[in-house]
Amino acid sequence: MMSPPEPPLPQPHAEASAPSAASAAERRAERRLEMRAALLLILMALLLLGAGAYLMWARGAFEATQRLVLLTDDAEGVVVGMDMTFAGFPIGRVRRTELGGDGRVRILVDVPLKDAHWLRQSSVYTLERGLVGAARLRAFTGVLDDDPLPPDAEREVLRGDVSAEIPKMVADARDVLQNINRITSGESDLSATLKEVQTFAARLNSAKGGMVGALTGNDADARRVSELLAHATQLIKRLDTLTARVDTTVQRADRQVLGPDGLVGNAQGAVKEMHALLTDTRQSLVRVDAVLKDAQAISGNARAASANLDTLRADVEASLSKIDALITELNRKWPFAPKEKQVQLP
Repeated sequence: MMSPPEPPLPQPHAEASAPSAASAAERRAERRLEMRAALLLILMALLLLGAGAYLMWARGAFEATQRLVLLTDDAEGVVVGMDMTFAGFPIGRVRRTELGGDGRVRILVDVPLKDAHWLRQSSVYTLERGLVGAARLRAFTGVLDDDPLPPDAEREVLRGDVSAEIPKMVADARDVLQNINRITSGESDLSATLKEVQTFAARLNSAKGGMVGALTGNDADARRVSELLAHATQLIKRLDTLTARVDTTVQRADRQVLGPDGLVGNAQGAVKEMHALLTDTRQSLVRVDAVLKDAQAISGNARAASANLDTLRADVEASLSKIDALITELNRKWPFAPKEKQVQLP
């Protein structure tokens, strides 16, 4: 019976190749890890560079600007990087502040060219500092049609410091308080006036004289004023009575003069009658004139003309008698007529 074959013995070079393969895999893993770390570092650097470039671009580092120099005596509160606003919008940024040879502060402001058209030759610049918060640099342009502001222009800054006004406000408040103390003191004019008002109120409330006594100041004058008021009241009553009597008299005179049976109506009737008589007289005189002409024409017939003249004379005398009677009646009814009345015939 044959025995089984024996297994081959391991060779020495096979045992040495196993550790070398493991070390090669570890080196490859380390290289991959190093490459990943390097890529991560490069990516982080690119991100930082991109963020920095974006921030610089957002802050206007790559934008074309125009330099503006603002001059002031005190630049307290002005910091590099603060904005200069126009109508509430930032149009410039402070780049640097420096002290000039004349002892004045020069504030260098960079204004983007796209916003430089808001600044004109007549623009005004202010530096305001309040009690709370940082200083504010502002620009104001009243005439937008003015010439544009040239580059590197120098302009004065108007300062408005609220804290600088506090000492003046305190001094003014002290003066006001002193004036109030003088006014309210016991020897002031206001106190004397209040005392006079109090005395007047006491007189007014007293039973002697009342308001009249308070106004006059003594009882004798108050009595005189009261008597004068009483006399004035009686006089007014008498005037009322006299006015009533005058009204009655005027009404009676109106009835007698302007009434239906008054003097005016009678006088109008008499005037109408006299007018009728005068008309008759005028007609008679016209007839006399015609007869006289006839008498001149027929002077030969004297007897006929004399007869006609006698007739006309009788008519004229009758008319004159009527006129005389009418005038007498008118004088009797019209009291204001003159005493003598004459009627002249033509």
